Amino acid sequence: MKIKALGSFHTSIYIVLKEDTSPVESLADSILASISEITELVVSIKVEHESFIEIACYLYRASMAIMELKMTDTCPENAMEILQSISKSVNLAKDLVERCQIGIQPFSYPELRIIIAQLEEVIKHIGECLSLIPPSTFGDQQYAEVAVRPLSKEMQNAHFEAQASEANEQDTKMLSLEEQPKEKQTPKEETDLYPIDFEVSTENPQLIEILKSTSWVSKGKHGSMSGSLTTFPQVGEYMEPLYETFFCPLTKKIMDDPVTIRSGVTYERKAIVEWFEKFKDSEEIFCPITGQKLMSKSFNANIALKSTLEEWKERNQAARIKVARAALSLASSENMVLEAVKDVQSICQRNPYSKVQVRSVGILPLLVQCLEYKDKDVRCAVLELLRQLVEDDNDSKEMIAQTTNIATIIKMLSSSHQSLRHASLLYLLELSRSQSLCERIGSVTGAILMLIRIKYRRSIDAFASEKANEILRNLEHSPNNIKNMAENGLLEPLLKNLTEGCEEMMMEMASYLGEIVLGHDSTTYVAERASPALIKMVHRGNTLTRRAAFKALAQLSSYQPNGKILKEAGIVQIMVEEMFIRNIQNEPMNSKNEAVAILANILDAGIELENLQVNSHGHTMTSDYVVCNIMYMLKNSNSDELNNNLIRILLFIAKIPRCAATIVSLVKETEASYTLIEFINNPHEELAIAATTLLTVLSPLMGNVLAERLCKTRGQPENLVQSPTDTTLITKKQAVSAKFLAQLPHQNLTLNLALLYNNTVPTILEAISQIQKRGTRSSRFESTYLEGLVGILVRFTTTLYEPQILFSARTHNFTAVFTELLIQPSSDEVQRLSAIGLENLSTESIRLSKPPQIKRKKLFYLSKYLFCGSSSRRRKIPLCPVHGGVCSSQNTFCIVDAKAVERLLVCLGNENAEVVEAALSTICTLLDDKVDVDKSVSMLSEANAVQHVLDVVKQHREEGLWQKSFWVIEKFLNKGGDKSASDISNDRVLPAILVSAFHHGAGNTRQMAEKIMRHLNKMPNLYTSNYTM
Repeated sequence: MKIKALGSFHTSIYIVLKEDTSPVESLADSILASISEITELVVSIKVEHESFIEIACYLYRASMAIMELKMTDTCPENAMEILQSISKSVNLAKDLVERCQIGIQPFSYPELRIIIAQLEEVIKHIGECLSLIPPSTFGDQQYAEVAVRPLSKEMQNAHFEAQASEANEQDTKMLSLEEQPKEKQTPKEETDLYPIDFEVSTENPQLIEILKSTSWVSKGKHGSMSGSLTTFPQVGEYMEPLYETFFCPLTKKIMDDPVTIRSGVTYERKAIVEWFEKFKDSEEIFCPITGQKLMSKSFNANIALKSTLEEWKERNQAARIKVARAALSLASSENMVLEAVKDVQSICQRNPYSKVQVRSVGILPLLVQCLEYKDKDVRCAVLELLRQLVEDDNDSKEMIAQTTNIATIIKMLSSSHQSLRHASLLYLLELSRSQSLCERIGSVTGAILMLIRIKYRRSIDAFASEKANEILRNLEHSPNNIKNMAENGLLEPLLKNLTEGCEEMMMEMASYLGEIVLGHDSTTYVAERASPALIKMVHRGNTLTRRAAFKALAQLSSYQPNGKILKEAGIVQIMVEEMFIRNIQNEPMNSKNEAVAILANILDAGIELENLQVNSHGHTMTSDYVVCNIMYMLKNSNSDELNNNLIRILLFIAKIPRCAATIVSLVKETEASYTLIEFINNPHEELAIAATTLLTVLSPLMGNVLAERLCKTRGQPENLVQSPTDTTLITKKQAVSAKFLAQLPHQNLTLNLALLYNNTVPTILEAISQIQKRGTRSSRFESTYLEGLVGILVRFTTTLYEPQILFSARTHNFTAVFTELLIQPSSDEVQRLSAIGLENLSTESIRLSKPPQIKRKKLFYLSKYLFCGSSSRRRKIPLCPVHGGVCSSQNTFCIVDAKAVERLLVCLGNENAEVVEAALSTICTLLDDKVDVDKSVSMLSEANAVQHVLDVVKQHREEGLWQKSFWVIEKFLNKGGDKSASDISNDRVLPAILVSAFHHGAGNTRQMAEKIMRHLNKMPNLYTSNYTM
């Protein structure tokens, strides 16, 4: 293998050529060699230097694509065709550039324009050739494709113009470049902010050496080129000619503050002072260069030289900035970008005024583009430079903010590299010092959330935490940012402005507080901090302020644990005043809805009402004063929302028995029951639910009145029972409506008939059937709804004396329905109600069970049909062993025939005492004196009923359960024979329970316990007691 050196613009390219190369590789190497030669030639061209340099840059960038085409593993079919076309264009360009060399031949400026126009066409043609490279050529090297496509478009749109004036054209018409005047040219004012404009002087060998010493090194998997201008600061150092007088003889460095001593030699002030300090005796002092003895240490500032140095530095600095801009524009490698950025940083640190120059030459957009680099060092350096450029300059911040995608900076906050995170934070901190940019930063999705997260991770990164906190404090200048902070968990800015801000800010913060949704962990803290200020705003603020405060208080009060906090802050008295006093004074009701809603929310927290004062007159929340005013408001209000919250307040008050009686009295006197019943049909669902719930609470005290008035209301009571379809879920309204009907007095015949006439029984049975078919709960209100439906069915069993109701119960086989519901696993209440329904039905069985009736008048005619041989026997109709007549579960409601006894015994094992008591009461109907107790006891013994009852006595301590259980045990002792007596007497726990009941039970319980103990010979049999269930 052999190495061929290729010259380039300020660099050297080294390309490795193989001995045995393919035609594509050979042609590519030839093109690259020609491009390298062209870039060497343009250095010495003085006329239209900018245009030739730009043309050379395009050719160099195209060489990168040619190198990729040469090295690719998947060479496209049209590779040779593309390279041949590029080769022709490059050769033409080489010929044109050679014509412009010094001393070749004289030419005029019109000819120069023609050459530049031809070179422009060459560049465009090469761009078109690059566009023909297929995407598959680059394989997994996506970066190459991303670079080639934009380059192709850029080259196709390239344009170059000769800038020579008409006067210069006439003066130099037939002169060669060698014959041009050698006088120093006066620099022209920069008209284009983007091209670089400096001359490479052959009289400055130091610069030539520096330029030649920089190198482009071949790297990468496929030999792709990447370069680094490794000596960028040195390049800028020699842009302007240097003179020996610029250097301090002692430090050998360019002076900043030159002073001239008595010997006439000029030094750097600091250096000569240090030299003088070496001499203790002034007579020994001498000049370090001339050796001349000095009479004193005095010196004078060399103002002329200092001015010359400052001018030289300014010119040199401007040139370095242009070189850096050219490097950023070329952006051949990350190292080149990094060197250019660092050089600009050093310039800006040395001279703050240079920031203006940097911004004026168009570096800012290039820096912003560099933020997309993957290299973290490049991005860190760019961020640091951007921060320097905008420091203490709001106009610069605005300019950069218009070109910078702030979202890109926010993404860097989550970088795994600490240095990049810190640089991003410092840059954001500088931008956030501009009030106009605060809102823009805060509006970036996730920006405030990320900053808050960093702020609270002090233990992980204290520096980042501190800077994030400073940024957030700056962002507080925007009210929208404060809201955003609160939504993301940082509440302190909002609370601080709410409690300490001006009236306008307090109003805005209160409005935000009413809009945002707070987490439960922070709502209580906010209530403690904000409630005093909000209450003050309600009490003293103007209309807008009051509205905002009410909105915030409504939000805070909606969280139950805040109720006690707001109550301690004195909000109840304020809200009651808003509700009642303003109404009396005929003031606008603009705040009543809010006040009532807030008060309802506070009471929902379970606050003790009887001692809760509402005004200075000693009235409490349970006073008649409050109840009467609420009822008055309810009667005269047309607002559904207001009525809903008024009823909510009444519900809390009605839980206190004394207050419930007052409410009932007022409802009866004011005919408010009609108003409440009408609310049941209100389209506002929450109001309908609240009204129905209140009526349910009041029903034990005025149930018959409500039932009668309900039946007089259009659409009622049938609208309270609605069967859900298979596709709809059970709603809360359906559940509370069914519960309300079930709670009304069961024996109210008017209501029961109204339900019957409106065909509600089939609707109820259909709804129950649908719920049972589903198997699993499809709605959280399903259990309540089912309980209400079963309760409505039970109410019919209390009025079976009415023929139509009896007919309906038989038609729909209520006994089978309740028996089936006994095994409902989801609800103890359904089991309890089903047992009650069976008890009512079983009680009716005694009345309905009759012996079979034989019609005697047909005996004569029957006799001739009876004799049919030995098989013709008279068929006997089976009789119920318990009731002694013809029984069936459907017609006489016999629970024995319905096989309900076994299920009732299972219910005795329920942990719920109410379910057990209801099941035991139903079993007791089989031991009534009106039935055949002996046969009933025998049947129950076969089902092991005694053991179930004994278990009830052991597991429960309720007085009512003990009474019923003892009564059943006594029946078995009297009628159950030796086996039952043995089972009872052998129970080891029963005696202790009987003793306890004897000592501590109520009258009947004690008597029954005593009776059983006498049966068991645990007490002397001195007397007998008669008692019945």
